[in-house]
Amino acid sequence: MTASEYKRRRRRLAAAMTPTSVALLPAAAESIRNRDVHYPYRQDSDLFYMTGFPEPDALAILAPGRKEGELVLFCRPHDAERELWEGERAGVEGAREIFGADEAYPIGKLDEAVPKLLENRDRVYYPAGADPELDRRLMEWVNIVKAKVRSGVRAPTEFIVLDRLLGEQRLVKSKAEIRVMRRAARISADAHRRVMRLCRPGMWEYQLEAEFVQACTSRGGRFQAYPPIVGSGANACVLHYVDNRHQLKDGDLVLIDAGCELEGYASDITRTFPVNGRFNAPQRELYALVLAAQKAAIAKAVPGNRWNDPHKAAVRTLTRGLVELGILAGGKKAIPKLIKEEKYKPYFMHRTGHWLGMDVHDVGDYKIGGRWRRLEPGMALTVEPGLYIPAVRTEVPEPYRNIGIRIEDDVLITSDGNEVLSSGVPKTVEDIESWMSGNTPVSNR
Repeated sequence: MTASEYKRRRRRLAAAMTPTSVALLPAAAESIRNRDVHYPYRQDSDLFYMTGFPEPDALAILAPGRKEGELVLFCRPHDAERELWEGERAGVEGAREIFGADEAYPIGKLDEAVPKLLENRDRVYYPAGADPELDRRLMEWVNIVKAKVRSGVRAPTEFIVLDRLLGEQRLVKSKAEIRVMRRAARISADAHRRVMRLCRPGMWEYQLEAEFVQACTSRGGRFQAYPPIVGSGANACVLHYVDNRHQLKDGDLVLIDAGCELEGYASDITRTFPVNGRFNAPQRELYALVLAAQKAAIAKAVPGNRWNDPHKAAVRTLTRGLVELGILAGGKKAIPKLIKEEKYKPYFMHRTGHWLGMDVHDVGDYKIGGRWRRLEPGMALTVEPGLYIPAVRTEVPEPYRNIGIRIEDDVLITSDGNEVLSSGVPKTVEDIESWMSGNTPVSNR
C-alpha cells in the first residue's frame, strides 16, 4: 500500500468522527508460544489498516483538526543492543519519515504525552474491552485531564467502541486492496492446484499441508491466513480439523481449506477431491449437490441483494438435493417445511460465508437495523456451502457416510455482479479428475 492510501483511510475515518474526538489504535501484543519463544508477530488489523506500521509496542492516536498534525504515533525507539538481537526498528524517525506520522514519540512517553492529546476532546474512540490494560491506562489519562478542569480544560466524557466505525470503513475495499486480494487469491489458487495434482494414496495430510505452504511461500505469501485444514476421510466431517496427521487412503476424499495472507490481506479457499483422482458414485452425487448449491449462492452474491440471499439459495438447493437422494424424507412438497424446520442442519450446520479482508473472518455488520444488509460493490466475502455426514449419522444410507465436502471461493461484489477471485482452482468433477490425471481442466467453471 502507498502512503497516499493510508492517508485517504485516515481522512475518511476522521470525517466520520466528531470534530472534538480522538481515536486510539493500539498495536497487537506479542504472544508467547512457550517459555521464551514467541509466535510470529502479526500486527493488529485496525492499526495496520490506518498506518501500515508493523511493529509491536505501539499506539497510534488520530486527532481530527489538530493543528500540529492529526496522526501521532508512539513506538519503540532505536536501541542498538535490542536491534542486534531482534532486528532493525523503525524508531520515532521512521514513524514520521516512513509511516507518515505528523509527530512520533517513544512508547515510554505515553503517560506524559497522551493526557495532553486528550485535552478538550469530548469523545474517545478505542477498542473498549479488548485490552484491560489499555482500558485502565485510558482512565488514568482521563483522570489526569480531569484534574485540570479548574483551569478551563475539558476532559472526554464519551467513550465509543471503535470497532464498528472502522469496521464499516474496512468493509468496502479500495482499488488498492482489491489488487492485493486478487494476488493473494491467485497465489492460494496456484497452491491448491499444486496440492491437488500431487495428491496420492499413502501420503499424509501434513505432507499436503507442507506442499501448500511451500507453494504460497515461494510466491511471496509467507504467512497463512489461518491454520490449514487438511482432512481426509472422516476427518473432512470435522469443520475446523487442524491435526493434519492421518494417512490418505485410497477411495477417500480429502478436504483442504487453506489460504495465504499477503500484505495483511487474507484469502480463504476450500476444495474437496478424491485421494486417488476419481470420485466414486456416492461421492460424485454429494459433490455435485454441494457444487450446485455453491453456484446458486454465487449467483445471488450481487449488488442490491441482501447478505442472507446466497445462504438461502444454498439451503434451498441442498435441501432439495437431500430429499432427492433419500437422506431427508418427505418428498418435494415437503421442502419448504423441511427448510423452515432446519432439517438440513445435521448435515449443513454453518453459514454459507463470511466477510473477507484483512481478517479471514473480516469486520463489518451483517445486519443493519435488524435486517440483513444489502451487498455493495467493493465488499468481499466467501461462499462455502458444504455437506458433512459422519459415521454416527446412521439414519443416512451407508454409502454416504464418512463423507465431508466443502467448496469455498472468494467473491468480490462488483458494480455489475461479482468476480470470483479464486476461480483458478478446478471444482467441477470433470475438471478435478482431468487435472489430477495430469491433463488440463476441460473448463474453468
